[in-house]
Amino acid sequence: MAIDWTKPMSQTYEFYEVDPGTWQDVRRLDQIQSCSFSRDYEADTLGSGSVSTTENLEEMYFRAYMIAKQNSNNYKVPLGTLLVQTPSEKFDGKNVSINLDAYTPLIELKETSPALGYSILKGNNILNMAYRLVCEHVRAPVIKPDVVNSKLLESDFVAESDDTWLSFISDLLAVNDYFLELNEMGEIFFAKYQDTPSLQPAWTYDDDNSSILLPSIELQRDLYGIPNVVEVIYSGDDANLYSKIVNDDPNSPISTVNRGREILHRDTSPSITGTPTQDMLDDYASKLLRSLSTLEYTVSYSHGYTPILIGKCVRLNYRKANIKDTKVKILTQSFDCSTGCTVSETALFTNKLWG
Repeated sequence: MAIDWTKPMSQTYEFYEVDPGTWQDVRRLDQIQSCSFSRDYEADTLGSGSVSTTENLEEMYFRAYMIAKQNSNNYKVPLGTLLVQTPSEKFDGKNVSINLDAYTPLIELKETSPALGYSILKGNNILNMAYRLVCEHVRAPVIKPDVVNSKLLESDFVAESDDTWLSFISDLLAVNDYFLELNEMGEIFFAKYQDTPSLQPAWTYDDDNSSILLPSIELQRDLYGIPNVVEVIYSGDDANLYSKIVNDDPNSPISTVNRGREILHRDTSPSITGTPTQDMLDDYASKLLRSLSTLEYTVSYSHGYTPILIGKCVRLNYRKANIKDTKVKILTQSFDCSTGCTVSETALFTNKLWG
């Protein structure tokens, strides 16, 4: 029987040293005073943490668990696996307090760099090469991706002089629309980029009586800079073409009609295969304006703990804030291993304003 995160429960926490060779728990750590996690989808290592203890742990991998008790059943839920290091000690005359910085297993990819001029040759399978390189440079387990449908490199992929293994592998995966991900056990895997509308919600937070969504929500948006006019200029040996598309739709909040002015985006290097015709350029300009006419919303909210990680899609249905049945993609999370384990999140969703 699975835990029901929307129902009452008691929560305590346990912490364990992790053997980097087997990735198993080997020793319970009883001197942890506090532990907090911050997950950030836009950070290169996907997050960090902070630990306070009375025991000098030097440097080690450790894992945090929530022990949730509900209906006489105990559930041991992994919260995260981090590398702790760089202790600073305080002594108040009676007690010693040691504060440790904590990093995700991806830090090991950031600490070393490819040799100057390192390259992967044209024709290599991208996911297969990325998997091999990650395995060679981290101690954490790496989940092998399905490489059958992976793209092949169309040209040699060469490391920059300032690349780390993390930036090099991340750039390599981006060619195939993939990126590195982590789960709570600290295992590394490969995920494919997907836009929010194509994602299926893993959870729904709403404002009914049994909701674990807290009432304070902040919604931010920025209309500045979203164009309502696109100009595309093509200049080549065979043709010189010009296209201009204007959003003058009175039903669009960013149109020239409603904003009272033109906001221009000009493209002088259109990505069109072959020699374009006027119809091709007009179509390109129209699609470009539609793609640029997207407003991004950032929503910040808090809720009781659920096992939903950054990068996942959730549905918000908070009628009091006029957010109704909206799919959002989680960008950041932060929480403490403390009573209630409230998770603070920011998430992103988009709204098409024209076309």
